[in-house]
Amino acid sequence: MTTPADDTIPPPSPPPVHRRRSRVPLVIALLILSPILVLALYTVLVLNWSYSDGDRSGYLQKFSRRGWVCKTYEGELAMSTVPGVAPTIWTFSVRDKAVARKLNENLGRKVVLHYSEHRGVPTTCFGTTDYYVDSVRAIP
Repeated sequence: MTTPADDTIPPPSPPPVHRRRSRVPLVIALLILSPILVLALYTVLVLNWSYSDGDRSGYLQKFSRRGWVCKTYEGELAMSTVPGVAPTIWTFSVRDKAVARKLNENLGRKVVLHYSEHRGVPTTCFGTTDYYVDSVRAIP
């Protein structure tokens, strides 16, 4: 049995060579991005979930915008229980510019401040205290 030359089957071609990509860049990216993502989620959680909230009244004696890199609004409220007794100084932070403007207008006056306490904020870029004032009411 003879077969013509046209009927010959060519030898099979070798399988394509797949280069295996290194997973090292992916692992390094995950090691760098995971802590950043966890810290960002923690910060969002701490800033949106308050530990406590309430009102404090007294004389607004100091209010300023301060900080080297992160400028924050910080203030002091002098709370006195009995006239003639040294007042207790309560420090607070403000994140809202409209509230900061209203506090500046009432500097030196007796006010009632509504605040919420956020413990564990990981940076001072949101305020240097745990107490964030969100509204102010002047007492006539």
